[in-house]
Amino acid sequence: MDLKNKKILVLGSGISGIGAAKLLDTVGAIVSIYDGNKDVDIATLIEKLGFKPEIFLGQLKEEILKNQDLVVISPGIPMDIAEVKMIQEEGLPIWGEVELAYQIGKGDVFAITGTNGKTTTTALLGKIMSDYYEEVYIVGNIGTPYTSVADKMTENAKVVAEISSFQLETMVDFKPKASAILNITPDHLNRHHTMEEYIRVKESIIKNQDEKSLCVLNYEDEVLRQFGEKLEIPTVFFSSKSPVNKGYYVEDGKIIDDSQGAKEVLVCLKDLKVLGDHNYENVMAAVALAKAAGVSKESIHKSICAFTAVEHRIEFVKEVEGVAYYNDSKGTNPDAAIKGIGAMNRPTYLIGGGYDKDSDYTEWILSFQGKVKELVLIGQTKDKIARCAKENGFFDIVLLDTLEEAVFYCAKKAKKGEAVLLSPACASWGQFKNYEERGNRFKDYVNQLSK
Repeated sequence: MDLKNKKILVLGSGISGIGAAKLLDTVGAIVSIYDGNKDVDIATLIEKLGFKPEIFLGQLKEEILKNQDLVVISPGIPMDIAEVKMIQEEGLPIWGEVELAYQIGKGDVFAITGTNGKTTTTALLGKIMSDYYEEVYIVGNIGTPYTSVADKMTENAKVVAEISSFQLETMVDFKPKASAILNITPDHLNRHHTMEEYIRVKESIIKNQDEKSLCVLNYEDEVLRQFGEKLEIPTVFFSSKSPVNKGYYVEDGKIIDDSQGAKEVLVCLKDLKVLGDHNYENVMAAVALAKAAGVSKESIHKSICAFTAVEHRIEFVKEVEGVAYYNDSKGTNPDAAIKGIGAMNRPTYLIGGGYDKDSDYTEWILSFQGKVKELVLIGQTKDKIARCAKENGFFDIVLLDTLEEAVFYCAKKAKKGEAVLLSPACASWGQFKNYEERGNRFKDYVNQLSK
């Protein structure tokens, strides 16, 4: 769609909204911004934008919508609020920021979604691509907004995009050359309300793909296995537990590539710098996408062997008096946190708790057996998790108020040869702006211990 001189309303004046508005202004659209917060500082907003659009605050009125051609919505805004329903009743098309960037950007898109592992897989695929191609953009939840680089792309661009369920809700024409769904476990049910809807949204990443596209799926995820077996587009499975036909799998300490029906060793696990089945799954997904992009086997092998774990995901911080400290702040839901526990190879003091996303913690608690020595809880969910733990037979629990208290408590209790793991199984909101701030604060406190 040619957006020049189109009247476009951007919903939300945060980072996402500002990025969308700037991109729209760059392509000559007539931009206006709406935010339900009537106390937004207009002068500061205009300064961040670098131009002066019409700005509406407070209640969204019908007359604001009458002259619009399109609405661009920030991913943090739920699709079931009254303002969105009003826009839909007006018959206006609604795009998310990713759809907007896709419409303006060029090149081939390689999109990654899933409940857990998106950031690691996106970072790894970004490295593989960057090591091989000149024009690569790594965008989405991983840090660089897609909208901030879309207008710079040429037809040769390779776009590696981490895509959340919130962003998938507002896709219209978004069509990746290859997509991957890493796994689907309960998360964000406060937004999507039911597991069925969450699954539907995740699987919608393939809705515009065709016979020239590729979908990469986790064979060990029952939902995705059933989904993949029904797909009419080219599909490749990966598995960390069992051989799969025309896919990737782990066997005898090696990752096997059988994607073309000719079994060959892709890499020996001992040559990788990342550990754990979840990371081997991330490697296989990234490799499948990279091969779809035309990257050579030799270059892929070199890149995956050089790749190190991303920050805040089972990140080794340091050892203090024989106690190893690990930052898994990105374990923002129970399934992700289970993987953090699974990676521990010594008795562990586990720091958990945070913002409640309506998660069930039973499976997380059951994964403690033989691993977790004591559970130290903070945040909004601490009482809920403590009840769940006791119901499932785990009673070594301490309730504290802050992360700082938790770190220093664990430091006093942990002995040489043990570990302290921050893996909250919850979002960071309430006590921290995001999981990065939480992880950085944890590392700061750990670094204070040695002093």
